[in-house]
Amino acid sequence: MTALAGFWSYDSSGDSERACERMLAAQQVYAPAPAIFRAEGAMAIGRRLHAALPEDRFDRGPVAGESGRSLVADVRIDNRDELEAALGLTAGEAATLSDAGLLMRTLDRWDEGALDRLVGDFAFALWDPKRGRLLLARDHAGQRPLHYHCGRGFFAFASMAKGLHALEQVPVAPNRETLVDFLALLPEGTGTFFEGVEKVRAGHLLSVSPEGVSSRAWWRPSPATLRLARSEDYAEALREQLDRAVAARLRGAEGRVASHLSGGLDSAATTSTAARLLGSGQGSVIAYTAVPRPGYEAAASYDSFADEGPLAARVAGLYPNIEHVRLPASGASPVERLDRNFFLYERPLLNLCNGVWLHAILDDAKRRRLGVLLTGQQGNMTISYDGMPYLAESLGGGHLFRVAKLAWQLRRWGTRWGTIAAAAAGPYVPVPLWQWIARRRGRGRSLSDYSAIAPARAEDPQLAARAAARALDPSYRPRRNGLEARLWVVSRVDPGNYNKGMIGGWGVDVRDPTADRRLMEFCLSVPAEEYLAGGVPRSLARRAFADRLPREVVGERRKGYQAADWHEALGAGRADLAEELARIAELPGVDADLDVARLQQLASDWPQDWPSGGWLPQEQVDRYRLALLRGVSAGHFLRKALGSNY
Repeated sequence: MTALAGFWSYDSSGDSERACERMLAAQQVYAPAPAIFRAEGAMAIGRRLHAALPEDRFDRGPVAGESGRSLVADVRIDNRDELEAALGLTAGEAATLSDAGLLMRTLDRWDEGALDRLVGDFAFALWDPKRGRLLLARDHAGQRPLHYHCGRGFFAFASMAKGLHALEQVPVAPNRETLVDFLALLPEGTGTFFEGVEKVRAGHLLSVSPEGVSSRAWWRPSPATLRLARSEDYAEALREQLDRAVAARLRGAEGRVASHLSGGLDSAATTSTAARLLGSGQGSVIAYTAVPRPGYEAAASYDSFADEGPLAARVAGLYPNIEHVRLPASGASPVERLDRNFFLYERPLLNLCNGVWLHAILDDAKRRRLGVLLTGQQGNMTISYDGMPYLAESLGGGHLFRVAKLAWQLRRWGTRWGTIAAAAAGPYVPVPLWQWIARRRGRGRSLSDYSAIAPARAEDPQLAARAAARALDPSYRPRRNGLEARLWVVSRVDPGNYNKGMIGGWGVDVRDPTADRRLMEFCLSVPAEEYLAGGVPRSLARRAFADRLPREVVGERRKGYQAADWHEALGAGRADLAEELARIAELPGVDADLDVARLQQLASDWPQDWPSGGWLPQEQVDRYRLALLRGVSAGHFLRKALGSNY
């Protein structure tokens, strides 16, 4: 990964070179190599390198292109062979090109059209002095971050906000609107958690000139449906897609790669695929599974299980080159690393409980000097999509016999009638009736049940307008269009800051094969019926990966419950929790956004009946894991962004 920075003084009155130098210095934690920048009059651009690929040894800093253009890029190109052939490069030329250098060649040939040809993770800035134009772009899934500030008479960009905050014109201040949106679980927009700092959205291209800034989505996956001769062909194609995506993300791992391995299909498929590709003495996989503390007994429920260790071990047992590492809960409090989270991620964490075990995995990976960690974050929307919206699509199309047949097959699989009915008819039920039904089923929840947003702010019409603009239905009815639903989920949370923070804090490059562009576009094009074939949710993944996974994993219909013993560590850290809440309560105007009094009451009225094992009542999960911890996460960010060290 690479840290980028650039400063453009429109009227040449600012010291662009000095500004760029300060911005790069501020981002050293993310990229330790010396800063290299190029200054040309009013524009200065530069980068710091964190070498993660073999070709990075040829990276010499800003890349010079045709017509005086300059490029800085945080990039891993996964289709190098394809681009090299299209460009007509010889093997000798290609061998000494960094990924940034290859990107420059691609941009020189196809300009903005190059984006349609790129596969990989990237964020870049292209300066064109002849046109007086700066282009900023990010990959389709937002795996690499890129931020910017439009100032009076200047424009500045940086990988992370701390680069921009190195400028006196961009003081550190919280964006309270974004924090409110965070508490209300709104999808992210262009704003960040800092006032005056914007971000290039995933899959977007930003064009900058003294006349203004414009943005357009360059990634628009085709809605066309792929038609193959046989159902088996889709499974075979999915295997090929995942093999290619994982192989691309092994580049630079030097034969030893870390991987998340839960009891689910996504990480199991990713881990097993990596093991197969590194087999025959080519390398090994260190597979990490977070498990509850020893002695924590939680019996499996109808749809969840608490300990993913046994199923993960079944996967690891099939491959001699997988070292399975079970990491039990350490007892670390979810509020223990709040200051470090703020520094590394520059955003509040959505799930502090998961941060505990994720950071434990990163600690061990760093100790072992593993530079690459594979995940399956987008798998639910790609390789293991469940296909349930196909019921609503079929009902809307008048295919009643198909709906009845699928419903009967789903029930035989073990799906509850209520779940089937909700998926099929829910999108067509008016919101008031849907909410009434949810309450009757004991599932009616308002925002205040699971969020610490201030009551008045929760009723703010502007918040409702932003939610509507971002296609958030607060009632959480199932959606009738599966393609739209998947794209909405993929774009809901931006992973860029998380990924950059993990390489800054641990030196680990997190790579997600299930977010691969080619794989994602393939999965979005597969007919919806393939995902629900025979009334089996995730049917395509179960069929495709039966060749590499144990039957117990392929046939598991329940979901693993991560950090099942989260309440124990939180309870042990109550003193730290109370101290943090007291600090948050002192912030000016905090009660307008955050219901601090409720948070303090929750911490004071600590349940005396936490089970030593087993499942917690949903209302306790809502109040403590969701409302309390997310409120603390947002409040702490607000406190640090306001400069409070109290």
